[in-house]
Amino acid sequence: MIIKLTTRFALFAALFNLALPSSAVAHAILVKSEPAKDSVVTVSPTKIDVWFDDKVGSEFKALAVIDSAGKRVDNKDVQQETFEPAHLYATLQPLAAGTYTTRYRVVSIDGHIVTGKFQFTVKAP
Repeated sequence: MIIKLTTRFALFAALFNLALPSSAVAHAILVKSEPAKDSVVTVSPTKIDVWFDDKVGSEFKALAVIDSAGKRVDNKDVQQETFEPAHLYATLQPLAAGTYTTRYRVVSIDGHIVTGKFQFTVKAP
């Protein structure tokens, strides 16, 4: 009898976990950027935009653009869109031709820190 109850409880627990929304334990995922990841642009962008699949916390956010020499070329003014909390942006200094790395750090709504990076290239016209 105890074995049957334990088996039923385990089955109930497994079904209950499957019924929970997956976003309850999901971390924010970068879904879009402008300039796009691995893109080549012929005009220096004036800002960098990143969008996540869910809103991110307003504290502890970071967004930086680094040139190939390791120099930071954004204006250190990361902002979060007021009416779209999944969108961050920062303005950029005029960029010379070259490859740039964008680094980001945000806090997911589940409280976990998410970091990542991607590159884009500015090519002379």
